[in-house]
Amino acid sequence: MTRSRAQDPNVCGVTAAIAVIDGKWKTSLLWLLESGPHRPAELRRRLPGLSEKVLTQALREMEEDGLVHREVYDVLPPKTVYTLTGFGRDLSEALGPVSDWGHRRLNQLRERGQTS
Repeated sequence: MTRSRAQDPNVCGVTAAIAVIDGKWKTSLLWLLESGPHRPAELRRRLPGLSEKVLTQALREMEEDGLVHREVYDVLPPKTVYTLTGFGRDLSEALGPVSDWGHRRLNQLRERGQTS
């Protein structure tokens, strides 16, 4: 799915929402930022396998989509902190039932694997 689909007024709302969170790391970043402000290095430590380049790209896209706010403090060394915006919190809350469904599905798959 392309990012342009997130801005296409002729797609359904679910498609527009999924286009905003599409990718391997964005839902995990949303989940971590729910707990409060984080610096980029903290986010990388909490998500092993996430490269600095991909983190930067994902956070920039999330900022562009209005999900996160980036605060740069004028200190040396520079300090950058990311927080969820109100719009980002709304999306995170909306994903709660999807997360619940995903956990039920994983449990169902686990149960099926035990009976096979």
